[in-house]
Amino acid sequence: MKVKTGLRAWLISMALVYATLQTGYADTGDFAIGVGPGTMGLTADTSVGIFSQFNARFGINTFNFDLETSQNDISYDLDVKLLSFPVLLDWHPFENSGFRISTGLVINKNKADVSSVPQSSYTIGDTEYTAAELEDLSGKLAFDTLAPYLGIGWGNPLGKDTHWTFICDLGVVFQGETDLSLTARGPITSDPTFQSDLEQERRDLEDELEDYRYYPVVSVGVSYKF
Repeated sequence: MKVKTGLRAWLISMALVYATLQTGYADTGDFAIGVGPGTMGLTADTSVGIFSQFNARFGINTFNFDLETSQNDISYDLDVKLLSFPVLLDWHPFENSGFRISTGLVINKNKADVSSVPQSSYTIGDTEYTAAELEDLSGKLAFDTLAPYLGIGWGNPLGKDTHWTFICDLGVVFQGETDLSLTARGPITSDPTFQSDLEQERRDLEDELEDYRYYPVVSVGVSYKF
């Protein structure tokens, strides 16, 4: 409940900031829309100027793909669903240069459905379970809802030289610790020993996926200034 309340307050605050930025920048009427692909998915964003050398950027990233991993000789399919909403500040420290330093927060809805690949037996903990005892394993993977972002990039969508601008970003989203749930189907699932083995498998798989708490951002695209 506290997380939801905090998120709601943060969203309201950001909406007020966005409205203030639009009002303060209304004299020039300049804003830019950018699109392009990247490791966070297909991206669309809007940049508005705050004051000299500083832009605010609001966007959406989305994409779905499949991934495979393994743990303790069990193969897993991951149905990954990327969805995030970055709220960033772009600082251009050098006048007339496209170089920028970016920071901010990402409203992070990235998640994955996890399912074991069917096999004749599963070794969980120190015990081997047959397919008749254990039909499959499935779970869900999620991360922190609010994730800090830090990166560098190139391209000032609100530069004075042209309407069209090439843009790129290199950075990291700090998604936090992985949060994995894991459940099982089959006659053995109510056995206390199996439940202990399943929890160990969940922790092992969570550790296998811990590198994703630092999500790399590489993106390219174009923007158009209105």
